[in-house]
Amino acid sequence: MILKVGDKAPDFEAKIQTGETIKLSDYRGKKVIIYFYPKDNTPGCTAQSCNLRDNYEMLQEKGFVVLGVSGDGEKSHQRFIEKQSLPFDLIADTEKEVHNLYGTWGEKKMYGKTYMGTLRTTFVIDEEGIITEVIEKVKTKDHTTQIVG
Repeated sequence: MILKVGDKAPDFEAKIQTGETIKLSDYRGKKVIIYFYPKDNTPGCTAQSCNLRDNYEMLQEKGFVVLGVSGDGEKSHQRFIEKQSLPFDLIADTEKEVHNLYGTWGEKKMYGKTYMGTLRTTFVIDEEGIITEVIEKVKTKDHTTQIVG
């Protein structure tokens, strides 16, 4: 079950690339973009992350915090951040706990095969912790425009 606009964003505790634990509630009072992506250093995920990186200053000016989430571990995230100069934190959701809270772990199809994986989805959350936007059809190369219009 994927969350929808108007739902309260589920709080979570998770580790970021540095090994530090963060909570969504730490960002109360700020607008948060949480984007779920399948894998570090793959073409679509790199394009999406770099699009957010290239527009990060403007997103910050609009009051947004950006958090990426994938099933990759902390070391993989650290390498991805360094390689792509990403200015935001990436959550290492190796146990899929955050994915399950947000309904972004599910059945996917590719080349006629069905498998479980990350459903590329972005959630925009307001200062009160309410979901104001859910983007399921992500344009990886133009993602910021989808978020801010």
